[in-house]
Amino acid sequence: MFLVGLNKAQQSLGAAVKLAPLISQKSPVASALRATQSSKELYMADVPSHARVVIIGGGIIGCSVAYHLTKLGWKDVVLLERKQLTSGTTWHAAGLIAQLRATANMTKLAKYSQELYGNLEAETGVATGFKRCGSITVALTEERREEIYRQAAMARAFGVAVEEISPKEVKAKYEHLNIDGVTGAVFLEKDGQGDPGNIALALAKGARQGGAKVIERTRVSAVTKDGRKVTGVDWEQGTEKGHIACDMIVNCAGMWGHEVGRMAGVNVPLHACEHFYIVTEAIPGLTQLPVLRVPDECAYYKEDAGKMLLGAFEPNAKPWAMNGIPADFEFDQLPEDFDHFEPILENAVERMPMLAEAGIHTFFNGPESFTPDDAYHLGLAPEMDNVWVAAGFNSIGIQSAGGAGMALAQWMQDGAKPFDLGDVDISRMQPFQGNKTYLYERSKETLGLLYADHFPFRQKETARGIRRTPFHQQLLDQGAVMGELAGWERANWFAREGQERAYEYSWKRQNFFENTAEEVAAVRTNVGMYDMSSFGKIRVEGHDATAFMNYIGGGQYDVPVGKIVYTQFLNTSGGIEADVTVTRVSETAYLVVTPAATCLADQTWMRRHVGEFNVVITDVTSGEAVLAVMGPNARKLLQRVSPADFANETNPFGTAQDIELGMGLARVHRVTYVGELGWEIYVSTDMAAHAFETLHAAGQDMGLKLCGMHMMDCARMEKGFRHFGHDITSEDHVLEAGLGFAVKTDKPDFIGRDAVLRKKETGLENRLLQFRLTDPEPLLYHNEPILRDGELVGYLSSGAYGHHLGGAMGLGYVPCKGETAADLLASSFEIDVAGTRVKAEASLKPMYDPKSERVKL
Repeated sequence: MFLVGLNKAQQSLGAAVKLAPLISQKSPVASALRATQSSKELYMADVPSHARVVIIGGGIIGCSVAYHLTKLGWKDVVLLERKQLTSGTTWHAAGLIAQLRATANMTKLAKYSQELYGNLEAETGVATGFKRCGSITVALTEERREEIYRQAAMARAFGVAVEEISPKEVKAKYEHLNIDGVTGAVFLEKDGQGDPGNIALALAKGARQGGAKVIERTRVSAVTKDGRKVTGVDWEQGTEKGHIACDMIVNCAGMWGHEVGRMAGVNVPLHACEHFYIVTEAIPGLTQLPVLRVPDECAYYKEDAGKMLLGAFEPNAKPWAMNGIPADFEFDQLPEDFDHFEPILENAVERMPMLAEAGIHTFFNGPESFTPDDAYHLGLAPEMDNVWVAAGFNSIGIQSAGGAGMALAQWMQDGAKPFDLGDVDISRMQPFQGNKTYLYERSKETLGLLYADHFPFRQKETARGIRRTPFHQQLLDQGAVMGELAGWERANWFAREGQERAYEYSWKRQNFFENTAEEVAAVRTNVGMYDMSSFGKIRVEGHDATAFMNYIGGGQYDVPVGKIVYTQFLNTSGGIEADVTVTRVSETAYLVVTPAATCLADQTWMRRHVGEFNVVITDVTSGEAVLAVMGPNARKLLQRVSPADFANETNPFGTAQDIELGMGLARVHRVTYVGELGWEIYVSTDMAAHAFETLHAAGQDMGLKLCGMHMMDCARMEKGFRHFGHDITSEDHVLEAGLGFAVKTDKPDFIGRDAVLRKKETGLENRLLQFRLTDPEPLLYHNEPILRDGELVGYLSSGAYGHHLGGAMGLGYVPCKGETAADLLASSFEIDVAGTRVKAEASLKPMYDPKSERVKL
């Protein structure tokens, strides 16, 4: 019988329960892994004195990076593993290998992993156990059903074979499942499973065949540095010690990644959590089954050699090793916790009744590392110029490692990302996120979020309140409901008096829908005010400031003091690395304003291209608070609080001026992200509270409405303004994004100029279109498939509700090679919303105020 809590086990199982010894150095799982290891060549070798690259960590991702670098022809590749290969977390992974991820490029990498693992055995002779058994995800609620059906639509857009199936069809494919309460399911026939340890060993063997040195029982004890570059690593091998001089390192240290990162002078935010699963004794007649996920019960099931594995991603996880991982950790298990796992077991016995009669072979508890946002870390660390990272795989390391290793190796080879990797780029992490207490608190939640409902606008609940703008309490006093981005607490919407100040999540209209509609109406018809302090502010100053800006950006920055330039930083392919506004604040200084989440990444991009330019780059985000005053009556409000002249002749669109505000001082930038007359008011943090009080009081008899970030997103969508990271990324050409007006090719050489000129000659292959559903009821978020004349042609890069225009809206790229704009717009378009095709209008011009007359009132 199956173990259901310790007390129940004592009452009902008695001697019939076959509970295997706990996993330890003498455990069956560890012994089996050792048998596998001992049957292979033990990777001990003389440690060289120099290497082109040292990879730290011999789990599956370290082996994958080594493998892919040798495939690119790299020599002098050295991988150092502190104990034995896979002995950290790889060896005990469940080995689930899915294709579908949250974005197109993450899905591309997962699909690559599958293809790679399928061919490794033939290449290396090491059996990987990879098999395509398919996977089923079942929903037990209507909300979850909509989620998985939206995922299925997204899968089709990404080229993944998927099928929505009924409860009866689930039963036909998985006879052991109790389908009571099942509301729907999806089946992915090409998903699979494999042997994690052997996949890693196959990659290691392939790397060695390519000339890499894979050296076990060799611990990296220190990293030597010179300025922003690593020069080598110190190592210990038993009683022996030495040093390897190297050109670069890759931190593939898994749950040791944070520690190794600090050794190398870089921030790698991750924390280990306990992860539980159970393996039954052999079940008579049990044959190959699809992988089964029941996220509403936090559980997954995998048949393996006639046994059943049950694992969990419970909502309240147990962080581990706050004070450091034991030095002798190798193929170890953590102490059992039956009480913690009991709710999962109880549901599992109901969901799969045959488990009630199955004996337990293994109750396993082992560590896995989790990041603050449940996305892994990949890329060149911002703090150093030759420290690469591939770590923090959030229990999806097996399915991710093949693709992640390939992408990182290509990035290292070319010095540029092979495609957009913004989801996982290590530069998205903020410096404070390496704080151990923060990581400990956040990791309690992130493990469970893997199987929680992935509702739109869902906010993290743990480790909050760390970064607050100067207006934080004033906004809360007025009913603000906060969200979090990059650690910043931001007012996302404002509750009415008596309304609960909390999200009520759904895939339908959420409880703030009408609140946001009212906020949009205020900005469109009167005046609204919202906090933009979290947006990044980078000061570029020095003798060469103008020349540097004209090199790194596509715009023209040799402009009068006070002029604001909307612009992009491009890469050599014409892709967009940053989307910013640049204000010339003096003859030798500029203020670059960036999205909140990309401030560090944008600053890093600038620093890496300084070269011989005489400039100083400084993050001044926290030095100034920012209030946006937007709407047709914005000028009227500002005239009430300042004697300054806000007329078009004095302060036209795209200019800034210093003003008196109340009894203080401020600087106003006449720009907008919502498509209305308005100003962003920059005020030093010491005067911020006064500025808010002054503006808020002056607007009371005008109907001034405080607004949130949801309003801003809805309003920008109506205006067709691009959102960096969604609509525009490093792989989206600036001309195809419709931003050619911001690029000035008549100036001397700048990064991306040649790619822009080439695209002008060869023509566009894609265009970014704006869509509005003709049915006002469905909602759009992002990744919904786009159909042109009935054929799938792409997917939405972003979506939001157009409250003023009366329907859900989105932006998305559509292929157009050899076609005119008229040809494209003559087509019929539909958007697939959770499997239902909905007619949509399409436009290349903004559907709201296409001539931008309102911003120049």
